[in-house]
Amino acid sequence: MIPTIETERLQLRQLQSTDAEQLHTIFSNVDVLRHYGMEPHQSLEQTEQMLFGMLEGIADGSIMRWGIMRKGHPELMGTIGFHNRAPRHRRAEIGYEIHPRYWRNGYATEALQAALTFAACSADIERVGAIVYPENIPSQQLLERNGFIREGTLRHYMRQGNQTYDVYVYGYIAKKDGPQC
Repeated sequence: MIPTIETERLQLRQLQSTDAEQLHTIFSNVDVLRHYGMEPHQSLEQTEQMLFGMLEGIADGSIMRWGIMRKGHPELMGTIGFHNRAPRHRRAEIGYEIHPRYWRNGYATEALQAALTFAACSADIERVGAIVYPENIPSQQLLERNGFIREGTLRHYMRQGNQTYDVYVYGYIAKKDGPQC
């Protein structure tokens, strides 16, 4: 179980088994997944399987994933969370996606800052990594505006469709004694 996080405009809440249809509108969207490392879902069943895997990971502590909602609105606009967790090493990778109708409103920044605060103050995560396609300039800018540093390039690291992609590796060092805690 992961806690609900409130920000000025958003509520980040643990994903639920009833979220499949809303998630399908996000994970079947070509624009959302263009730089994501997976193909858009063709069926609700694909999304249900992905969600089931996420819920299993949340239950066993291997991932943390929140649904992102605007306060007072029941629909999910996206998700954000930590995967590839290595508690012994106090590190994890962050991933996020937001439906295009909510882009360019600062929601990703607000959700990212909330997740990073949770990592530093509550989850004992010191290092947060991120993997970004070089073509995904908005995501790179989001990370850099929020304290991530591009640390290098992993060549031929991701496959999407029939193509291999290089990715940039970003890192963020969370400070437990920082002003956000």
